[in-house]
Order: sequence, then structure tokens, then C-alpha cells
Amino acid sequence: MSFRIRAARDEDLPHLYEMAKLTGGGFTNLPPDKRSLRAKLDRSRACFASADGGAGDELFVLVLENVDTGQVRGTCQIFTHVGQHYPFYSYRIGTLTQHSKELGRTFRADQLSLTTDLEGASEVGGLFLHPRERAGGLGMLLARSRYLFIAQHRARFADRILAELRGVIDEAGGSPFWDGLAGRFFGMNFQDADQFNAIHGHQFIADLFPKHPIYTAMLPEAARHAIGLPHPSGRAAMRMLETEGFAFDKYIDIFDGGPTMTAFTDKVRTIAEARPARVIAIDDDGGEPALIASGSLAAFRCAYGRLRPVGDGVVIDRTCAAALGIAEGADISHVART
Repeated sequence: MSFRIRAARDEDLPHLYEMAKLTGGGFTNLPPDKRSLRAKLDRSRACFASADGGAGDELFVLVLENVDTGQVRGTCQIFTHVGQHYPFYSYRIGTLTQHSKELGRTFRADQLSLTTDLEGASEVGGLFLHPRERAGGLGMLLARSRYLFIAQHRARFADRILAELRGVIDEAGGSPFWDGLAGRFFGMNFQDADQFNAIHGHQFIADLFPKHPIYTAMLPEAARHAIGLPHPSGRAAMRMLETEGFAFDKYIDIFDGGPTMTAFTDKVRTIAEARPARVIAIDDDGGEPALIASGSLAAFRCAYGRLRPVGDGVVIDRTCAAALGIAEGADISHVART
């Protein structure tokens, strides 16, 4: 069974909608709303069709396709410059230190400050793999394909990149962080707010969120404990991000308190290690395991394969070449599968 990453198409909407219904909430980039998903596909199609990337916030939606059946079994998204149309809000965790000479004590209080520090950065997100396909490294293929896409279209992306991880959500689908902080200002539960945000955007946050720093000591215990923690299902994603060079820099999501990971784009491991090459031969062996990508924009493809250098080019295996739809003479980029 062979899989490949490709650009999303209009006919992928039913597959995306079915996967969106499996996310369990808190997954803003993949809402279970057909109108929102269709808008994403429309926007992505326009960006894939644009040869000249500007400074605007472009969106590229990729899907994981079973080459044998044509079924879409996963998806991921890439944003070139967040916050260009609507403010991109985060909470920044800071510390205020105060000293009382009379008491002889020093007090340190953690604060949450509403900020748009990350505005203009690129973002990788919206990664979801169908529960029945969570084996064989397909989650890694989805995740790392985004970086090969960025490497092949580097001029369209910012020098800083972020990834927001879903925060702690309870068995009822609620968020302890939301209930303890924002929910008190909005008069709606987490699920309603999350859905509203996914469909209508962030502007309501600017209208109603408190602008002054929030002392975490004033939050309920459950909300405090959720700050900066990923959802249990996101721990593997967090480890993959850390392997790529991302780090938690004290920014959290304003809805569920999940961690926002950041990195310098050119320091991301897959981007830094990606190498261009020309395919000079295709055979039944190929060589060492690798991620191999070909094509640009809507023609972009990425798949696992085997590759070995020969002279001024490389040899790849037939299965990968078929998945990518390439022949001898094709230009590719590749990185070791580790």
C-alpha cells in the first residue's frame, strides 16, 4: 500500500468533512462545517494557482492520499504569514517580581498578557490523520511534507514559523482553561466559542477579551494546570515538533491554553537538511529510506521512497516514482527518513 501527499482539490471536501467530525473539538483549522471547509479549499486553490506569492496570508491545504484506492486519509495546512487580515492573538506567559522590604519577602506572580507578537510568522497546522491509518509513519509523512513544501517555495514564507497544539479538553468536550478565563467574559461555552472562531474568525476576541494582564493565581486550579499543556493526543505531535527544532517559548492559545511552538524557518531540521537532486534512474531497489518531493504548487507531491546518489544525480525506487508521477530526468528534493 502506497501513500502520497498532494494538493487538496474541491472533490476532497467530503473526505475532509468526515475527518473533521472525528477531531473531537478544539481543532480550529479543521472545523466540522462544510461551508468553512469549502472556503478553505477555495482559498487554497487560489493560492496554489498563484505563481507570484505576495506578503499576504496564503493558505495551502495538503492531503494524504492512498495511491491504490484514491481515498484521502489525512490532511495538513500551511499558512505563509498569519495575522494579515485579522489579528493573530496569543497569550504570553510572563512573570512580575515584587519585593516587600517590610515583610522581607519577594513575590513572583505569573501573568498572561494578550499579544500579537507572532503576527507575520508562518504557521504549520491542521494536521489530522484518520484513526485507522495511525501506523507506518504516515503522521510523520504528513508533518514533514509541509517542511519540504516550504523548502521548495521558501520565498513565500516568513523567517519564523509556529505551530499551535490543541490544549487540554475534558471528557465532555470542554476546556478547563476557557471555563476559568475567557468563558467568564463571553457568556458561551468552549465548544460554541471554538466553532464560532473557526467559522467567523478572531475579531470577537478583540472586541471582548480583557486587555490587561491576567494573574494566573486568580484562575481556578484546573485552568492553571492546563496552561501550556498539549492534549494527550497531541503529545506525539509535540515530540515531532521538538525533533524538528521547535520550542515552547511561553506563548499559549487563547482558547484552550495549549502550547504554541516556534522555530526559525531555516533552522527547522527538514528544511535545513532538504537537498535538491535530479533523478537519473529508477529501479526496484532505490537505496536508503527517504522523504522525496517533486513538483511545485498544485503539482507538489511527497512520498516515502528509497534513494541513492549516483554520479551527479540520484536513483529512486519504482513505487515512489509512481506515487510522485515522475520519470527519469525529474527534479526532486529529498531528506533522510529518520
